[in-house]
Amino acid sequence: MLVPQARYDAVRRSHEERLLRALREQGPLRRSEIARTLGLSRSSTSEIAGGLLRQGAVIVLGTDAEGRAGSGRPAERLALDPSSGQFLGVDFGHRTVHVAVADASHEIVAAGAAAYPRATAEWPERVQTAFTLLDRLHDESGVHYRALQGVGVGVPGPYSSALAPRPTRRSGRPFGDTAEGVAEAFSSRFETPVVLDNNTRLAALGEAVRAGAEVRNLLYVRVADGVGGGLVVDGRLVTGSTGLAGELGHVRAVPAGGKACRCGKRGCVETLASTPAVLARCRQEGVNARTLADLRTHVERAHPVVDRVLREAGQTIGAAVSAVAVAVDPDEIVIGGEIARVAPVLVEQVAATVRYDRFPHATSEPRVRAGWLSDESGALGALAALFHSSPLIADYPVAAYDDRPAQPRSSAS
Repeated sequence: MLVPQARYDAVRRSHEERLLRALREQGPLRRSEIARTLGLSRSSTSEIAGGLLRQGAVIVLGTDAEGRAGSGRPAERLALDPSSGQFLGVDFGHRTVHVAVADASHEIVAAGAAAYPRATAEWPERVQTAFTLLDRLHDESGVHYRALQGVGVGVPGPYSSALAPRPTRRSGRPFGDTAEGVAEAFSSRFETPVVLDNNTRLAALGEAVRAGAEVRNLLYVRVADGVGGGLVVDGRLVTGSTGLAGELGHVRAVPAGGKACRCGKRGCVETLASTPAVLARCRQEGVNARTLADLRTHVERAHPVVDRVLREAGQTIGAAVSAVAVAVDPDEIVIGGEIARVAPVLVEQVAATVRYDRFPHATSEPRVRAGWLSDESGALGALAALFHSSPLIADYPVAAYDDRPAQPRSSAS
């Protein structure tokens, strides 16, 4: 049950969102017009608007002669601050962090990526890399974070915030090589609620939102430094009983033996079909392919060895996907990650494998396509989890972590 202060904060936040929505939909407005739109008194409207002005979410665009009352001064017109970040999405990959900042109209106003200082970076280093990147985006684009309404954070591996223990404040002690404490770090830095979840599942949400309501069953696979996935079943993004739903990268592809996987098993899909695995296999076959840019060059030149390696990776992914597709019967199978755009043959091979393995009595087959979103899809999915009113997440068990202090937000960027 909400205590009085918590109830007041919730009502105030609701009024703030309604005011921002009014400015987003109608453009600059006088305070009297805002009061009529929200159905609030002028004093309440002035209080809400004043708070948003102090945060930097709203600016005074100018005065309007129409607002004159006799010889009174012109009424101020309020508008959204185009440089105010309202929502922040963060995607912690295995080697790189991606961020996306959206304004009150849900448009992306800044985005970027940064590699960790070392491949084995622990969480304190990863979080600091994200903070440094956000500071750089502020310096380069002018975007500020004083008025953030929420932060969505995606982390790799099987994780669901609804199934994980709530972080606790640790007085600055390091939180070790686990995702625990990441929400606390962002909440403390930006003094706003944080949602933490599996980054690939958030990427699946982003693709499902982009696909639209007509796609009610979607299977998403992201091929990057690892291989992960997400499931939308009957119009709902699902997490599973322990947060493992969609972890296709750790399905065993080699019945016995195979390369050791970071999950502790051997012969997982990820050991054969992740981007590093594909590049390593090309090099073993005598092809100089150390980066995706190298791979793109070889694909464009139709290198026969590279084509074979990619088809083998696509067949490995396709076999795992096919087993799930028979059980779930998806409308679409989406292959995400930059390699899916660099090497279309990989997606083609996944489609061919799914077509070969499909249920013999099926009247149609799922559409297999490359992801529409780029490598920051997890960050965009985190944004979708924050502000999208899709039924995809109506019953999704994600709990926001809010450890904001009681004092007003600081004016720091």
